[in-house]
Amino acid sequence: MSTVLGSWVDGVAGAVLPVDDRGLQYGDGVFETVLVRGKRARFLEAHLQRLSRGCARLGIATDSLPRLRAEIDAAVAVAPPMAILKILMTRGSAQRRGYAPQGNETPRRLVSLWPAPPGVAALDQGVTLRVASIRLGENPALAGIKHLNRLENVLAAAEASGRDAFDSLLLDTSGNVVSGAMSNVFIVRAGSVITPRIDRCGVAGVMRGIVLRECAALGLAAAEERLVLDDLYSASAVFITNARIGVVPVGRVGEHSFAMNALTTRLAAHIESLDA
Repeated sequence: MSTVLGSWVDGVAGAVLPVDDRGLQYGDGVFETVLVRGKRARFLEAHLQRLSRGCARLGIATDSLPRLRAEIDAAVAVAPPMAILKILMTRGSAQRRGYAPQGNETPRRLVSLWPAPPGVAALDQGVTLRVASIRLGENPALAGIKHLNRLENVLAAAEASGRDAFDSLLLDTSGNVVSGAMSNVFIVRAGSVITPRIDRCGVAGVMRGIVLRECAALGLAAAEERLVLDDLYSASAVFITNARIGVVPVGRVGEHSFAMNALTTRLAAHIESLDA
């Protein structure tokens, strides 16, 4: 069982989230999950930039971000060598009942520190994905940001649990590949790295952005395209990413298997060596 190592609400250690918080009541907020390695929050700037973009999309004020940075620093200072830092920003306490915000709410910051789960085993063979039966609803207004409404991912992850699958692969209602329940997905095709566009639904992960950035630095062609399952099945390699696991090769999707690929191995090793 994962036990929280520490939690802070608006900078107060051990404080309790008020029951009227709109993040709790309506999922009205955004969050980030950050790997802490050697008392450094890995790729923190990229995480805070995405959090800020998500707040802007939802109309949540970000005046308190300097205080959030200080709270993150305090949490990281007491972290073990490997840990997970979770950061939430909600719209704050509701001024009255109902979905519509009043516009004068005070955003609330939540920081928590968790033990890092074990690393991904059997990377020499790749992980197994299953195709989720649930489909992601297409909503460009929320596409890309990591908002607190993640029930589609919860249901997809539940499908993979106990079925020898590392993650569930999510399609949208048009049949396009979007991501994993907890990861972004990439294929390697003709020496190029390709990932689904995240403009209709899904989360544009921080590690996804790092991979696209570092492909350019390594001289590898990289692109965002519409992909369907046949594109995955015909790829020379498939891999998944998130901020915790980095770059992880996929060995199987359903009945389709993939050989290990030197490009994926090179990219994974390069990303692992980075801190920012």
